[in-house]
Amino acid sequence: MSILCEIVTQERLVYSEQVDMVVVDGVDGRMGILPNHSPLLTTINVSEMRVVAGELEETFAVGGGILEVRPDRITVLADAVEHADEVDVARAEAARERAISFLESGGPSEEVTPEIRHDISLALERANVRLRVGSRRHNKPSVPGLEDVG
Repeated sequence: MSILCEIVTQERLVYSEQVDMVVVDGVDGRMGILPNHSPLLTTINVSEMRVVAGELEETFAVGGGILEVRPDRITVLADAVEHADEVDVARAEAARERAISFLESGGPSEEVTPEIRHDISLALERANVRLRVGSRRHNKPSVPGLEDVG
């Protein structure tokens, strides 16, 4: 038995396939959604999302969003999403380094509000997720230092 999984952004339908399971991090922790799951509407975090269909497992970097589960369908309305094959690892690493540098230096202190610090922390989290997902595409071990993140 399978369930339709659709991953959508404002720009496009990213994925639409029958799947056996979806695993994603929500506000209440990691969730595994199987066919015939009870209805659910929740927020999802910046996280790695795994979609399993038979022997095939696809991985996506999700920049947060909404997850809706109905008996016959899983819909992910993502703020941003990249399939593992789409992740530009060099760009993600550069974003990670910029965020770390900013957080370590504190930036220009008179201009750094708690909101800006929060946004930079989220940018670091997104970069870490993209690096983990991108490293899977190349069948490499996890990026050093990221094994326990997320």
